[in-house]
Amino acid sequence: QVQLVESGGGLVQAGGSLRLSCVVSGRTISGYAMGWFRQAPGKEREFVAGISWSGGTINYVDSVKGRFTVSKDNAKNTMYLQMNSLKPEDTAVYYCAARDGTGVRRLTHEYNYWGQGTQVTVSS
Repeated sequence: QVQLVESGGGLVQAGGSLRLSCVVSGRTISGYAMGWFRQAPGKEREFVAGISWSGGTINYVDSVKGRFTVSKDNAKNTMYLQMNSLKPEDTAVYYCAARDGTGVRRLTHEYNYWGQGTQVTVSS
């Protein structure tokens, strides 16, 4: 059984930083693409960042480019999202996801496994 568990969310002031972690159990992440998504109240879940199986391809939504960095540590079976220069509009529940494929995808239905989410709140 595949399980994804996020951690690292919290309350931070605008301009601050957080690092989210996603620990995966039940499968190794080395051969699969993964992604981070977020969902703000009243809005649909949106793609934030994705990383291919090799780590060689990384995509970001335009609104976080230059501020967020996605990475993964295959030895720890963990994916990370380093978030710098946070803005109030980054406030959302952040989810990690894994897909049965090697390439990065941006749509929620293309991911097979999801974590429970971690709340990120950025105050102005």
